[in-house]
Amino acid sequence: MTTTTTAVPHEKKSELTVDDITVIDSKLLKRAVGAAALGNTMEWFDFGVYSYLAVIIGKVFFPDASATAQLIASFGTFAAAFLVRPLGGMVFGPLGDRFGRQKVLAFTMIMMSIGTFCIGLIPDYGSIGIMAPILLLIARLVQGFSTGGEYGGAATFIAEYSTDKRRGFMGSFLEFGTLGGYLLGASLVTIMMAVLPAQAMLDWGWRIPFFLAAPLGLFGLYIRLKLEETPAFKDHMDKQEALEHSKPRLGLFQMLNQHKKQLLKCIGLVLVFNVSNYMLTSYMPSYLTGVLGLSELTGLLLVMVVMFVMMPLTLVWGHWTDRIGRRPVIGVGALGLVLLAIPSFMLIGSGNMLAVFAGLIVLGVLHTCFSGTMPATLPALFVTDIRYSALAIGFNVSVSLFGGTTPLITAWLVDTTQNVMMPAYYMMGAGVIGLITVLTLRETARKPLSGSSPAVASHAEAHSLINKLRRQRGKKQPAAQNPA
Repeated sequence: MTTTTTAVPHEKKSELTVDDITVIDSKLLKRAVGAAALGNTMEWFDFGVYSYLAVIIGKVFFPDASATAQLIASFGTFAAAFLVRPLGGMVFGPLGDRFGRQKVLAFTMIMMSIGTFCIGLIPDYGSIGIMAPILLLIARLVQGFSTGGEYGGAATFIAEYSTDKRRGFMGSFLEFGTLGGYLLGASLVTIMMAVLPAQAMLDWGWRIPFFLAAPLGLFGLYIRLKLEETPAFKDHMDKQEALEHSKPRLGLFQMLNQHKKQLLKCIGLVLVFNVSNYMLTSYMPSYLTGVLGLSELTGLLLVMVVMFVMMPLTLVWGHWTDRIGRRPVIGVGALGLVLLAIPSFMLIGSGNMLAVFAGLIVLGVLHTCFSGTMPATLPALFVTDIRYSALAIGFNVSVSLFGGTTPLITAWLVDTTQNVMMPAYYMMGAGVIGLITVLTLRETARKPLSGSSPAVASHAEAHSLINKLRRQRGKKQPAAQNPA
């Protein structure tokens, strides 16, 4: 059970007491982390499935086009979802701050499941003509709209449920779910392609992965509906009720204007995080095959193996960020992109399998510096009453502008300049922005979230914290009384 005692806001207290500290139930924490990460897993399961089925989807829904046009149309439909993600953030974010994180996350889970499941139900172009790609686009827009509220809500949920000492490690499970979902989707499609005849995959096999969204979604919904609201949000609502004359709720644009510095920091961090993410997950398979001439199967398997290695590393960085801080880990990742992007792409372009794998591993390890830290770093930028809104909007605007466009822009740069190192330069630019942003951050590791009381794992730890604070005050007071 989560214990939270709230002081009356207008009575300013001079000292923190045990009653002001939130004690987190470890069982509830684990359930909260699992439930939040499951949504991310499902989102990236769909991403992996769609990416690996892009060629088949192009043939099913755009049969009259050339092979190149089919692939472009397939990925164009996929990319359309990114356009509505900020709109989803603008809708679900404020709802999450007003009515609670748990309720909104349950609803986004439903929407994601429906959108993915419906793709599997859509008849092909031969059956209903132009309506087939139109329905595909609508299903993708539903998915994109729902995911606009998913990551910000899930990161907020985990951050507010975690203890101050382990927020980084617990948050890293969100990105562990991301990698796991992508691998699950990609592996399923790869196995099906190896087992089923090509015509069977084209006729009906491609639908099966999308149908799996239904049981996954129902399971995720069940888990999320069983959860309690986060301690930080309940504490915030109790304070709002205790105020007789509560300040009026900020409008969306007022909130954006008032917290623009934090939003810019959020956008900068998400930029470097997602450029490295989409470069690996989305662009790299086509880069290995289309630009470097490796076989399609080889390229896909290499990326999958690298992502499998990245999964435990994400948790390792999440653990270490609680010990050494968020800023050093993010800084190492950003600096690594600046210094190692070119050497990595030189290795990848060598054609030697070991060298290619080594180059991919370097990029993968650098990415885990971000994936292991961002779920804890981003929510800490904002205070409790606007955390979901601000994070959902800042995250999705940055993903739409910089993350989702990374494969398109890098492919265009390579084609225009005929320089296969353009992706490396692009990652270096993202690394520079990441470094600049890190310099503006305050360290939040092992500290309470803004606007929230300290969160600990036990009552004994709460008493220990109070004693520690008293000792610190005792040391400061004599110095203040006797300035030398």
